[in-house]
Amino acid sequence: MTGELHTPTGELLARGPQVADFFENLGIGVPPAELTPAQYFSQLSVPLMEDLGIDPASLPERFLSYLALFDQLQAERGGRQVASITVVGGWDKSGKGEDFTLTVRPGDIVCIVGPTGSGKSRFLADIEWLAQGDSPTGRRVLIDGTPPEPGLRFSVERKIVAQLSQNMNFVMDLSVEEFVSMHAESRMVEDVAGITARVIALANELAGEPFAAGTPVTALSGGQSRALMIADTSCLSSSPIVLIDEIENAGIDRKRAVRTLVDGKKIVLMATHDPILALLGDRRLVFKNGAVAKVIETTPAERARLAYFEALDRELGAVRTALREGALIE
Repeated sequence: MTGELHTPTGELLARGPQVADFFENLGIGVPPAELTPAQYFSQLSVPLMEDLGIDPASLPERFLSYLALFDQLQAERGGRQVASITVVGGWDKSGKGEDFTLTVRPGDIVCIVGPTGSGKSRFLADIEWLAQGDSPTGRRVLIDGTPPEPGLRFSVERKIVAQLSQNMNFVMDLSVEEFVSMHAESRMVEDVAGITARVIALANELAGEPFAAGTPVTALSGGQSRALMIADTSCLSSSPIVLIDEIENAGIDRKRAVRTLVDGKKIVLMATHDPILALLGDRRLVFKNGAVAKVIETTPAERARLAYFEALDRELGAVRTALREGALIE
């Protein structure tokens, strides 16, 4: 790796344009293409370094560390491949054993149903943090059949689980385009503009009300925010496991949203009260008293009923649209 210090900057930039960010973020400017970083560092003036609060002696090491991180992100850009996730039961709120083991693979949809307070969100939290018997439920989560290493559990950079919660609130003063572009750049995507446009287009297909690329993220409605994050997760997130906590009230094309994630080879676990979403799943976990009380495989007869429920949903959707437009419901 130390050879990078003696490689012309032009070659480094050709390999990865993001290398320029190291110099620009420090405020020292990008070196001329013919100079190596080592040559450039030796020419920087001491007063400039003092003004910027930079120790000249630390620059080579900082540059090499940056390149090492850059190479790691490039290698992991496609995300870790997960063949399966297994949840081993713990106990319910009364301390009674939870007798089940669930294994889910890419492309699977598992729905989580039960009354409010029955433990659905706690189940998703156990998966998000890859619990190892150290949560209130005592559950254990295995990745590809084995306990995850501590670095995988607690590392933000290597996080393999993405969660879409009920409330998506943005606090950054950015436009939708700037927000998505920033995420794309952090993922070392080559065609940032292209993937950004793709995410925004997909989000608008999912959202009940379209929005422009220049719309501030803080001005998005709940449904628009959820649509944006689903599109972003599908196209940009390297996390192979996606947890969804109730999207039925978000005002989006929820069926297509789920299919979008599944087509991206994500493992999808979804808490829902919506019968259409529940029957889209391959299995559903029924929760009572903080534990899985039953695991149900979706039957062919239930699939047949799905078309009927979807027809009802379209009819209700038309009524909602009429209400929004001020029409009479007669």
